[in-house]
Amino acid sequence: MTDETVEKSTASDGPKGSEGRSPGRLAWKRFKRDKTGVISAYVVIFFFVIAIAAPLIAKLYGKDPYTTYASQDPGLLNAFSYPAGPNGGMSSEFWFGIEPQLGRDVFTFLLYAIRNSLGLAFAATLLTMILGVLVGVTAGYLGGRVDYFVGRVIDTMLSFPSTLFIIAFLPVVFGLFVAADENIPTGLRAVSLIIVLAFFGWAPIARLLRGQVLGLREREFVEAAKVTGASPMRIVFKELLPNLWTPILIQSTLMLPAYVTAEAGLAFLGVGMLDPTPDWGVMIQRGAQFYTEDITFMLFPGLAMVIFVLAFNLLGDSVRDALDPKSKR
Repeated sequence: MTDETVEKSTASDGPKGSEGRSPGRLAWKRFKRDKTGVISAYVVIFFFVIAIAAPLIAKLYGKDPYTTYASQDPGLLNAFSYPAGPNGGMSSEFWFGIEPQLGRDVFTFLLYAIRNSLGLAFAATLLTMILGVLVGVTAGYLGGRVDYFVGRVIDTMLSFPSTLFIIAFLPVVFGLFVAADENIPTGLRAVSLIIVLAFFGWAPIARLLRGQVLGLREREFVEAAKVTGASPMRIVFKELLPNLWTPILIQSTLMLPAYVTAEAGLAFLGVGMLDPTPDWGVMIQRGAQFYTEDITFMLFPGLAMVIFVLAFNLLGDSVRDALDPKSKR
C-alpha cells in the first residue's frame, strides 16, 4: 500500500470516527443493536398509531363504541344476555365480538379505550416530569435552605401510600367542582385524574434530578458560566438541562407504563374513568362480571394492556442501556 493510499484512508476515516464518537450517535447505534428494544419500539409505536387513528379506523370499520347494537338486533344476544354467536359473537361484522348485556362492539370500544388510556397516561407523565424537573433542578441549583425545605417535602411525599391517597383524594377533588347529587363530567374526571397522578408522582424524579444538579453545579463549566456573568436561568437551561436529558428520558419511559396500569386500576375500582367512557380499566372491570360465561370481552383489553406495558418497560430498559452503557445488565 502506498503512502498516498494510507493518507487517503486516514483522511476518509477521520470524519467518520469523530462523527461516531458523538454521544447521540453512539446511543442510537447501541439501541439498534438491541433487538428486544427495537421490537418493543415497533410495538409501542403501533399502539400509539392505533390510539391516534382510532376515529378513522372506527369510521372505516363502520361502528362506534357507544351504540348498543343488541337493541337494534336482539338476535345478537341469547336469553341470558350473552352473545349468541361463538367466541363472544365474533364474526365478519363484529371482529372482536360484542359486549354481554349491552351488545356494544368490542373492537371499537377497545380502540377508544387504548386512545383514552394512553392519552391520560401521557398527559400525566408530561405533567409529572415538568413538576419533577422544575422542583428538582431548582432545589439542587439554589441549595441551602431551599434545598433543605424541598428535600423534606420530597421525603414527605415519598412516605405517602400513593394509591390509597389517590383513591381517597379523587372524590374530594370532584366535590370541589360538582355537587354530590350531580354527575361528574368526563372531562373533569380526566383532568382531575391527571392532576392527582402527577401530584403524587413528581417526588421520585425531583429527588433524582436534585442529586444530579448538586453534583453538576460544582463542575468547571458551570463555574465558568457564573464567572462570565451568565444569569441563573441561562445556566439552568444552557448548562444543566442538557446534562439531565438522559435521566429525564429514562424516567419518562418507565413512568408512562406505570401510569397506564395505575389509571386502569383506578377505573377498575370505580374512582377513575367510568362506563360508558371507553377505557382499559373500564373494559376489564366490565369483563370481570362476565368472565365465567364469556371471557372474550375481558380477554382483548387484558392482552392489549399486558402487551403494551411489557413492550414499554422493555423499551425503557433498552433506552437506559443505550444512553448509559455502564448500567447494562
